[in-house]
Amino acid sequence: MKRTILMLFMAVFCLSASAQTAQKLYEEGKTLYDQKNYTAAFPKLKAAAEKGHKKAQYRLGRCYDKGNGTEEDDRKAFGWYEKSAAQGYAKAIYQLGKCYKDGEGVQKDKKKAVELFTKAAKMENADAEYALAKAYFKGKGIATDKAQAKKWLQRAVSNEKGGKEVLADLRKDAADGEEDAKAMLALIGKK
Repeated sequence: MKRTILMLFMAVFCLSASAQTAQKLYEEGKTLYDQKNYTAAFPKLKAAAEKGHKKAQYRLGRCYDKGNGTEEDDRKAFGWYEKSAAQGYAKAIYQLGKCYKDGEGVQKDKKKAVELFTKAAKMENADAEYALAKAYFKGKGIATDKAQAKKWLQRAVSNEKGGKEVLADLRKDAADGEEDAKAMLALIGKK
């Protein structure tokens, strides 16, 4: 009995130490990534991602997606986004939706993209809320529904995490002459 308890304690301790190591690697990698030192960030993020750290998996996906610190590889980006999304990380779920929308690293599937945008939007991810609004507005992957487009667009621009950026991007697109952006701003009474 004592041996079983000791073995359980050791297993929990080892898992805890591994998680702390993954967290430390992620934090170091994220700091380097944010400083745009991608070459130094990549191995730390990869090590943390391989240990199952969901945010490191997402960031590693971004590295492969953009070619930051490694060669660009859409399939590898998709794979890492998928691992992170499976753990419920909203940013990864949104990025996975973008992969399906654009056919990057996976077969294009607008309906699957909308499904993933909806899931991330319900987790209050501003980018996903905006992507979902655009899908409803344009009828891409889902039936056109201006009321739903308005609802999700209002949520996106008022989102505390990223709403200002969404609105700024929308205004920039409108200023650049993009008609859909102008119409979407009019839909929510913004200019």
